[in-house]
Amino acid sequence: MPVPREVKHELATTSAGKFIDVYLPVTDATSLPTVLLWHGIGPDERDVLEPLARTVAGAGVLVFVPDWRSDAADGGRAHLLASLEYARTHAAALGGDGERMVLAGWSAGASAAMGVALRPQVADGWRPAAVVGIASRYDRPARTTGVPPLNDLAGGGPASPLPVPVTLVHGTADELMDTTFSRELLGALTTHRWPARLEEVRANHAGAIGAVYDPELDRCRPSEDEHVRAAAHLTAHAIAQAAGAPAA
Repeated sequence: MPVPREVKHELATTSAGKFIDVYLPVTDATSLPTVLLWHGIGPDERDVLEPLARTVAGAGVLVFVPDWRSDAADGGRAHLLASLEYARTHAAALGGDGERMVLAGWSAGASAAMGVALRPQVADGWRPAAVVGIASRYDRPARTTGVPPLNDLAGGGPASPLPVPVTLVHGTADELMDTTFSRELLGALTTHRWPARLEEVRANHAGAIGAVYDPELDRCRPSEDEHVRAAAHLTAHAIAQAAGAPAA
C-alpha cells in the first residue's frame, strides 16, 4: 500500500436513522475509489471497523461504515440498503463515485454484500464494482436478500447477468468459520466464471479485521497485538486493491 494519507472523519445519519461513519483521505485527487463496508452480526458495531476503515482510507479511498442491527425484524435488510442508498447519494459530493463503488463486509456483512452482487434488483438494479468478503460463510441467507449466495450460484447460475470481481479474505485460525466456507464460495464463483480470488491471512475471526473479542464487553474491540494488526493490514490492502486505490 502507498504511504498513508491523513484521514478526515465525518459522522452522518442514513434515512433509516442509523449512524454512518465517513472516512475521507486528505488528497488532491478529484475522483476517489469508494467503499461501503458492513460490519458483522453484532448490532450497531461500526466502531469495530474503524481501524480497518482508516487504513483503507489512508490508501486514498473514500470509505463509508454504517451501523445496522441484525436483531431488527427484517434481519437488518432495511438498515443495510439505506446505508447503500446513502453512500450512492453522497459519494460524489465527497469526491467519490457511488455508482462504481465496492461493497465489502465482515462476517454477516460479507454475505450481505455478496447477496447484492447476485441479486441487484434489491438495490434497484445497482451492481457493485467489486465485492470483498471477509471471514464469512455463504450457505446461510444473506441479510440483504434472504437467499444464501451459494443457493443463487447453484440454481443454474447467478441471478445477476454480469459477474463482478470478488475478493475473499479469511483467517487461517478462524475459530467461528473455517476457511472452507470461503473456499466453497470461491469454487462456485469460478465455476460460473466470476473473477474471484481468496487471500488467507494468519488471524482468527476477529483478527482478520484487526479486532479481538472482549468477553467483559461481550463484543469485539480493536486489538493492540502487532500480529493482529499485520493481518488487518493485509485485509485493508485487499480492500484498497479491489477499489482501485492509487499505487502511490
